[in-house]
Amino acid sequence: MRPACDGNCGGATESATRKVGLHERKKSFLSVFNDTVTAAPNPETKLLADFRKDTHANKVYLAGKECLNEEGQTAGLPLIARIKKQISTDPTLCAGYSPSLGLTEFNRRATQLALGRNSPAIVENRVLGIQTVGSTGAVRLGAELLVHWYDIRSAWCGPVYLPTPCDDGTIRKRTALLPDSLAGVFEAAGIQAVRRYRYWDPAQRGVSVQQLLEDLGSAPEQSVVVLFASAHCPTGAHLSQEQWRLVTELMVSRRLFPFFLLPAQGLCHGDMELDAWSVRHCASEGLELLCAQSFSHTFGLYEERVGHLLCVLKQSAALLAVQSQAGRLVGSLWSRPSVGGARVVATVLSNPAHLIEWHEGVRRVVERGMLIRERLREKLRLLGSPGCWDHVTQQGGLYCCTGLNARQVEFLVKRRHLYLPSNGCLNVSAINSRNLDYVAESIHLALTSPL
Repeated sequence: MRPACDGNCGGATESATRKVGLHERKKSFLSVFNDTVTAAPNPETKLLADFRKDTHANKVYLAGKECLNEEGQTAGLPLIARIKKQISTDPTLCAGYSPSLGLTEFNRRATQLALGRNSPAIVENRVLGIQTVGSTGAVRLGAELLVHWYDIRSAWCGPVYLPTPCDDGTIRKRTALLPDSLAGVFEAAGIQAVRRYRYWDPAQRGVSVQQLLEDLGSAPEQSVVVLFASAHCPTGAHLSQEQWRLVTELMVSRRLFPFFLLPAQGLCHGDMELDAWSVRHCASEGLELLCAQSFSHTFGLYEERVGHLLCVLKQSAALLAVQSQAGRLVGSLWSRPSVGGARVVATVLSNPAHLIEWHEGVRRVVERGMLIRERLREKLRLLGSPGCWDHVTQQGGLYCCTGLNARQVEFLVKRRHLYLPSNGCLNVSAINSRNLDYVAESIHLALTSPL
């Protein structure tokens, strides 16, 4: 028997039909993400994943970015732990938004650390310091400032020159030796003209000064040149003061704009002033410049992402205008930086006793790195490994370019369970007394075994 109709059967049927039709139309809509292209895999991420899956007892991960101690753990200074605890229990600190350009005291101390307390640029009030989200944030903000305000009389869009290794006299556009993320930061800011200058000479296993000067000498005027102030990442190679003078003279004559990277001041020479000498020299020669600083390695603040962008101007009259534009750009990038790590840095740098203890802690890290380099070189010499290994001790900072080629690195990864990038560069701090012999023997085998 059919159910009796109450007079609304036609309406119910029409409503059900509309619902079905709406459902079908929703199913037919294409997702806005349908054509999303999968990003290229990050070689570092894959390398780390392979290392974690490896069950070999002697495996060693030499591709990390953190500074490690003798136990293989992230290096941390007792002073920083005490300061963090002190800040966390300080009843006078109230939660609230930080200024958009960061903590004033942090900016002041970070600026003094890079330029020196008595810097003429600071005395003449033509320096702007801005707290950023790590050094990558500092590079991005610097790139945005250049795009919007570098030579405002014309549309400036580059070029920006990044360091690269030399390979058969040609410059590679993409190279594993310099992370593409650095080029990507400038490209994301709208600078598509990203070029390369030759920095590393694989034959001499050091800085290719002559080729560096040739490439920058042919760069168009007003080009931006990215320079590692000390201990180029990831080769560890750095310029002497005399070589820096030559580079500075060239930049002055060619009207080039220096953009310094100072990711770990103090970890190259164990001396804050020596590591920042190139930045101070350029400022003393009257050059305007940008400098991206990071406090991750020297303070162990990897999670806090404490960075700083330093802007040295020619005239103090432009300071407030640049400051206002920086504030506007920060508002569109990250609005306001986190203050926790910046408070730690400011507390240490503003207290003479803390400053001495911090300097000593950094110096001990550098001394351990130098000892590892010397012991590795000596082990390779005693094993009779082909070639001269003096470059290992001549480099500085966390990183070392061994000079191994891609096939030799593949041998180390697959046969010896040593994980490092295909460019042969490694993190020196990942080597310790427990794995040093194995690392040296593995490198020797990579050089002497048939591949």
